[in-house]
Amino acid sequence: MPELPEVETTRRGFAERIEGATVTAVRLGKPLRWPLGCDAARLVGQRIGHAARRGKYLWLPVGEGGLLMHLGMSGSLAFGAHAAEPGAYDHFDLATDRGTLRLTDPRRFGAVVWSPALDADPARKLVAGLGLEPFDAAFGGAHLHRALRGRRVAIKQALLAGDIVVGAGNIYACEALFMAGIDPRTPAGRISRPRCDRLADAVRRILAQALELGGSTLRDFRDAHGMAGSFQDRAAVYGRAGQPCPVCATPVRRIVQAQRSTFFCPRCQKR
Repeated sequence: MPELPEVETTRRGFAERIEGATVTAVRLGKPLRWPLGCDAARLVGQRIGHAARRGKYLWLPVGEGGLLMHLGMSGSLAFGAHAAEPGAYDHFDLATDRGTLRLTDPRRFGAVVWSPALDADPARKLVAGLGLEPFDAAFGGAHLHRALRGRRVAIKQALLAGDIVVGAGNIYACEALFMAGIDPRTPAGRISRPRCDRLADAVRRILAQALELGGSTLRDFRDAHGMAGSFQDRAAVYGRAGQPCPVCATPVRRIVQAQRSTFFCPRCQKR
């Protein structure tokens, strides 16, 4: 599933090129997760503003409203001056006088939803439960320690929930916990303040690295230029079960938590 680094990489790939463009046509393919929520024809002739991101959602201002976009499990957005004929998995085209923004999604869990504003329904309802952005000044060890207090769930699952901090998806949570030296099975409420400081720093550092490398591509993800991410090639533990830990050479272990694969070093990462 595209996570924060992949979504932000996508945004950076088309935001400047499409800003100020005028919509010339809208094409809807097979139904996505949620309906568009407006007559597509009303978007034609509208000017496009600056694309922003909130968590894994992209917000594209269009006229006096905007489009909230989500890539779902397997989606990708591409922007090009000349769009090819749509294929079976191309479900939304926003054609402009500068090029076409196309959503391709084999599994159709993605979405494009019109909303009068990001802080108005339906967009507000979709982003209301999101935690802090990892690069927000308010996110740090103190915030993490307060938010985890009293939680019995494993720390890996607490990170994935997205209500404390956004962007720490499965790959990045595994890598951040390794960098912070924390066993992913540790009850979240037992993480001390000093360890929360290390974990918050690790989350920011891992996500910053992922952004520099264009995110991760395990199956379908491509950025707005059609390029794959490469963070997965630099992972210390994710996807490396049985291989030596890069720090102590102990074999990396794989377990399943909440139906998600977790990779960690049983020696370097302590409960």
